[in-house]
Amino acid sequence: MADSSSTYQAGGSGDQPKKSIIPGFGRFKVALSTVLTMEIIMQLAYIFEYPNCLIDGLRKADTTTSCALLMVSGMEERGQIAPHDISQLLDSLKEIGNPGTASTVQELFLKHTDIPIEEEGAHSQGVIRERGHSEAENEATVDRDHDEPSQKTVGAPASSMSTMSPTSSSLMPIAPELMGHLMNSMTPPGVNIAGSNNVVNISCHVQSTGSVQLATSSSQLDPVPSPGPVPTPDHVPPPNQESDDTMSTFIQELKETGKALYDKIQPIPYIKDELDSVDKVFIEVGLERRVGKDSWKKLGSYHDIFPKEKGNPRIQIIEGDPGYGKSTLALQMVYDWCNEVSGSPFSGPDILICLNLRQLKGITSIAQAIKQCSLPFDSKLKLLDVEQLISKSNIWVIFDAYDEYPDQHNKVNFVMQMLKGKIGQHVNILLTTRSSCIPPALGARTGRIRLTGFDNAAQERYIRKVVTGDDEVVKKVLKHLNINPTLGVLCRAPLFSVMYAHLTHKGSMLHEISSVTGFFGHMISCFLSHTQNKLSGADESPENLQTHADTHAALDKLAFEALTSKMQQLVWDRTFFVGELGEVFYKLYVDVGILVEEKETHIPAPGKVPQHKTVVRFYHKLFGEWYAAYHLIECVKSRSYILPENINLYDLKFLFMFACGLDQPGGSQVIKLLGERKDGAESVVLCAPQLKEWSHDIQTTVRRIVSSGIDIYISDSRLLQQSTIQLLELASQHKIPISQVMLLESFSSVDPDSLPLVLRSGLCLPPLSTLKELVIWTEPGREVTVDEWTGILNYTNQCQLLKKLKFYWCLLPWMDSFPASLDNVEVVWAPWFCEYYSLRSGRWQNEDSGEILTRGAYDDLVTKFRERCSDTPWQERRRAERE
Repeated sequence: MADSSSTYQAGGSGDQPKKSIIPGFGRFKVALSTVLTMEIIMQLAYIFEYPNCLIDGLRKADTTTSCALLMVSGMEERGQIAPHDISQLLDSLKEIGNPGTASTVQELFLKHTDIPIEEEGAHSQGVIRERGHSEAENEATVDRDHDEPSQKTVGAPASSMSTMSPTSSSLMPIAPELMGHLMNSMTPPGVNIAGSNNVVNISCHVQSTGSVQLATSSSQLDPVPSPGPVPTPDHVPPPNQESDDTMSTFIQELKETGKALYDKIQPIPYIKDELDSVDKVFIEVGLERRVGKDSWKKLGSYHDIFPKEKGNPRIQIIEGDPGYGKSTLALQMVYDWCNEVSGSPFSGPDILICLNLRQLKGITSIAQAIKQCSLPFDSKLKLLDVEQLISKSNIWVIFDAYDEYPDQHNKVNFVMQMLKGKIGQHVNILLTTRSSCIPPALGARTGRIRLTGFDNAAQERYIRKVVTGDDEVVKKVLKHLNINPTLGVLCRAPLFSVMYAHLTHKGSMLHEISSVTGFFGHMISCFLSHTQNKLSGADESPENLQTHADTHAALDKLAFEALTSKMQQLVWDRTFFVGELGEVFYKLYVDVGILVEEKETHIPAPGKVPQHKTVVRFYHKLFGEWYAAYHLIECVKSRSYILPENINLYDLKFLFMFACGLDQPGGSQVIKLLGERKDGAESVVLCAPQLKEWSHDIQTTVRRIVSSGIDIYISDSRLLQQSTIQLLELASQHKIPISQVMLLESFSSVDPDSLPLVLRSGLCLPPLSTLKELVIWTEPGREVTVDEWTGILNYTNQCQLLKKLKFYWCLLPWMDSFPASLDNVEVVWAPWFCEYYSLRSGRWQNEDSGEILTRGAYDDLVTKFRERCSDTPWQERRRAERE
């Protein structure tokens, strides 16, 4: 048998022989080490983000050859090369400007393993699927009579050679730290090489034929174990039984781990004795699918995320604002698979795995991620087992919380490689993320789903299902959501809605809150108060507990520095955290539930013991933003403070909103800093309403923003739309002129009683006394009714400074006459591009030809409009209603 990946690998007495699928990989690793120069090794080490200790070890290697072998071992341990896939190494070599080396490595891999690598990063999973499982397994399980026999040399002197080539004969020393790894991969079956305690020196001899020779300075060898009786037909297991048993074990262990995830739902942080299974608390949130560049279509259920039609994207991005239930939705999918829920498409795949990307720092392959995070600590399945199982399965993977992924800025992270289709082309992928953190450069065939939160019906369903079935209590809880616009907007986010429902049911006065900061601050106070009452009389007095609750500067600083760094840190080692905060403070915040402990397992090199440690994180990233806001206030007290350029303002919008609501002077300075940034206008819109009073500086900043116009998009979150409306109202109250308000597909109707414009989100834009221009850009194909047209005109009458009124992409109704109030207002109507009409002297006039629009010409325009817009959703609904 030829080399490290020959038919059977040696084991202890009584071990069953284990099949190896990819022969020749050991020879490839040796050959790979001959083409890696020190410069290439260092570049790869940095691009793979190896820790400094490993980089130092590479530098201190005795020879280039030793360094190369150590690098090869490191790449294999971290999944950058594997017996079936070296595409990540090839991509990285090209990225650092070494396409020639990449080509050489690719040729060596093909020569030694017979596995071709496609240019676009096709991986061996696809290759093996093309060749067929039975063919690949047959090649791995038959004796290779035509291979050159390997040679075993004992006691040969070690030799140090500066170079080695697959076509030349040479001996080279191997670094001791590589010995165990190379022994496992290169020792022929049935041979166990060892010294009295350790093998002192091993050399590998590459013959001109390509076979590998091992030499050692020790002459002591363990006896060759007996191969055992030859299996008789009566003892031969049925075909594929071993494979089927392994798959059964894999699925069982995945379901055990999945149950541990979905069985510990904690709606309120401090209530730890009432954990629920996700199906007990899950309520469907609103979902929309992107159709076209800027249009979204409502979905009936999360069951519709993967369309049943063929040719639809196998990769779906699920986006949503903080607290909109992305992770809970992911856990419900896991529940469906584990329990084979009837009717759910998520019960269909062979394998469904949910990986929290927050936990995948430094992990370089999907198999490694599954082995480390989705299997029990004591799992008998090896990394190679996982690789084989997922390569031949119908597998769905949920990558949860891409916005918290520590390696998202690493260009060659395996998640991005899968999203781009360079590896794992047979895997269906669901990736959840904040709307502010969509992975870049995704293919056109990637689907986009967004969460729109709880509507009134969903809020009621949750209260009845989880909180109480008492009709009077339900009505009382829901009542305030309808009369308090701030609560109504906030509680569209399931996180806030759930906490509001539970705390209000327990007697909290959250319904009196009028700002985001007030809501969150009151919620935190409820958590702390409840925990203090529970702990009073135990180890600490109420006064001491209150002191610890109020003195959190160290936590503020940690949270701020972690969230505003280029690579956000969202998980800390428990020992470090306790050292920074103190044991009593730390324990209180864990008891409250603001901080959450988790067990983390790191699986090192094969054969080594897994390392377990306790890490800590915030219950939700929003809690981190709350405490970071306190530190930001301290920072801006220094007038010289400048916001770091790398901060994603939209991603951390709650941090800035909290800061503005917590401290009036500090908040004013925060808004000033935001206003000075090119990307700060939206943040000012969100933050300014949090201030109780507007200083002269704030008015100046707001004046600059509204002077260039304000847009309200249909795609804007309700929070952003609500904040925009509040900003416009406050600007109007402060007599600040508003140059333009543009409603981009967000207009719905006009309230005939109170005259505000009703948006499609359900929010209302009241008349603005200082508004100069109103632009209504409807969804394509819309036909405005006479009542809507009349209501819009009545609305404009309340805007004393209005000088321009424009309509785009809609059909206005025919009017025999127009009110005199429009004589001083410039009215423009464009039913489609390049067709403009102006209202002059009570008649529509074509701006190009100057012709007056007669009733007959209007009827022709209506016919033409409906033909041009026949495929728009609005016109499709119109035809369906008439039928």
